[in-house]
Amino acid sequence: MSLFRKKQDNNEKMKASVEPASPLSVPAEPADNSRNLCYKQLEKLFVPDSSAKGVVLKLYIENFKRLNDVFGYNYCEELLTQIISYLEETTGSVVYRYIGVEFIIILDRFTQGQASQLADEVLERFDSVWKIDNTDCLCSVQIGLCSYPGHPASASELLKYLDLAIAQASEHGPNQSAVFDTSLHNKYIRKQTIAMYLSTALENNEIEVRYRPTYHIGRQRFTRAEYYMRIFIKGLGLIGAAEFLPIAEDSGQIRTVEYFALDHVGACIADLIKSGKEFESIALPISSVLFLQEDFLDEVTRIMDKYQIPKGKLALEIQESALTTAFLNINIMMQQLSEMGVELILNDFGSGYSGISNILDMPVNTLKLERMFVWQLETNPKSAHIIDGLVQIAKHLELNIIAEGVETENQISKLTSFGCDYQQGFYYSPTLSQEVLMNIMDTSLEESRLILNAEKEKMK
Repeated sequence: MSLFRKKQDNNEKMKASVEPASPLSVPAEPADNSRNLCYKQLEKLFVPDSSAKGVVLKLYIENFKRLNDVFGYNYCEELLTQIISYLEETTGSVVYRYIGVEFIIILDRFTQGQASQLADEVLERFDSVWKIDNTDCLCSVQIGLCSYPGHPASASELLKYLDLAIAQASEHGPNQSAVFDTSLHNKYIRKQTIAMYLSTALENNEIEVRYRPTYHIGRQRFTRAEYYMRIFIKGLGLIGAAEFLPIAEDSGQIRTVEYFALDHVGACIADLIKSGKEFESIALPISSVLFLQEDFLDEVTRIMDKYQIPKGKLALEIQESALTTAFLNINIMMQQLSEMGVELILNDFGSGYSGISNILDMPVNTLKLERMFVWQLETNPKSAHIIDGLVQIAKHLELNIIAEGVETENQISKLTSFGCDYQQGFYYSPTLSQEVLMNIMDTSLEESRLILNAEKEKMK
């Protein structure tokens, strides 16, 4: 069965085909007791020699805070009462309010298929409005499903797997459901394996450090580079930073990994200066988690002092999406970094997370175009107008702008015509070791062609 099940237009009603509720069902309890009672009921599913069998459904209301801000507390409490009443009537089971606006329902004796169809029916109801005191509102929800017995061996594991199913569902938009099945379980095991490997990878020097060069069209030189790292795990293969850094955040290892990277970037800058290379900066993508650490500024200062890094040579890159969660704190940190002489790069410019107006309030020096726009230059003519507009915005604000993901001559031609001088991608160069970077930095594409072609061949 697929992890992700979209709602069907003609769902069959399930209640007639489901066996009567088992003794696991209990009378409703006051809200204060609901969580503890729910956990006790979940624990009963895993007692030795238990014959319990079924599916647990977890429902999470995504936009409840917004609804509370708009309609107020009393309205939303009545809304929750209606929702709980509907869920109890539709499922024929006790609805536990677990944490906040998370609800858990034990579907005793349901098969996975029956539970999925029931979830589709519930989601169909949430496509319609809820009416409170003649005022309509729409709730968006996510549903996670997990069978027992099965992958979970305890109540705590079951709750963890339900959260993973909800996270999977949310990747597909509002009002979706996902089942924690073998596929999702394998993803979970993969994450666990990567998290465990990270704990020793640094000690054993098993993180491979690479750099992505950036070419300046006007100067016809490689003038910048961006730090990149990957790890090799036996049985999994090469794991890129895009996959393992979020895992490092979740497992609390992000500081160790990123400070390791910061030290490498500092050493690289010092080596480039020592070798007499002319370059603008070396950039390190930084997790937004680091911007909220008390010792982050001290660590940046330590690295700059250790390697005697001049102002402007160290660049830190942050995702535009990070500004939606802790804008004020991150902005203050960025102001302090700017005063220290650190170049600040905003990645995924144009993705729409933060809004262009936020750029006016931040000490950003450089913008990186969302690579989706660059790729769409090959297939969607409208993307050219968007890129052209974003480039002009950057120029009027006197900011550098970098296009990443450049792979074709057509993309280069159009980007250059828009005035986007900084370009990065496989057309110019794959990721390189520091040793190779030292050879191609401050050279033209023609001068470094033999080296870069050899590096590209290694990746085939």
